[in-house]
Amino acid sequence: MSPDHNPTPGPCTPMKIIISGGFGVGKTTMVGAVSEIEPLSTEERLTQASGGLDPLTGIEGKTTTTVALDFGRRTLHRQRIELYLFGTPGQPRFWFLWEDLVTDACGAVILIDTRRLADSFEPIGFFEHRAIPFIIAINDFADDPHRYSPDEVAHALHLPAHVPVVRCDARERHSTARVLAALITHTLTHQHQHTPSPSPSPDGVPT
Repeated sequence: MSPDHNPTPGPCTPMKIIISGGFGVGKTTMVGAVSEIEPLSTEERLTQASGGLDPLTGIEGKTTTTVALDFGRRTLHRQRIELYLFGTPGQPRFWFLWEDLVTDACGAVILIDTRRLADSFEPIGFFEHRAIPFIIAINDFADDPHRYSPDEVAHALHLPAHVPVVRCDARERHSTARVLAALITHTLTHQHQHTPSPSPSPDGVPT
């Protein structure tokens, strides 16, 4: 399934999608890059008071942080799907907000920074525990000297074989749109596999 901008007649099916991951992996950037509307962001400037709470190792240039959520919208016209994108805050002290944000979510993108891979385990466990289908998106940072392959990342994160791992540039609109398309394909496959088959009635007709 690929992103498509050519309108197809008919109403769109709404789907709530979560953009998640650790602190400073690029969630706000991804929502802003792919949203077709002006995104809502709840970013605040980092202060000295948060220095011990928000470690900036590897992201020393970061000056703002999401304190509630990011929101955007993206329409896949060919598939007649309207995606409502909710970006989670990355810092552990704001994780209490995740429970409300993921209510009725169809799927999630877990964005990762391979320089800080350990930050990905908590988000992965969160969505696995709630049986919300997710994919892993490797955000390719320009200053990362080593690019790990999707297979290497899947192995390091101990992912089940069915969880897709894709690469992206969270700053680039078409790249992030491809990530969303990959998630929708995975989500629809997951729903199909977990939809119970109709049981036959005594006369042999499915009920």
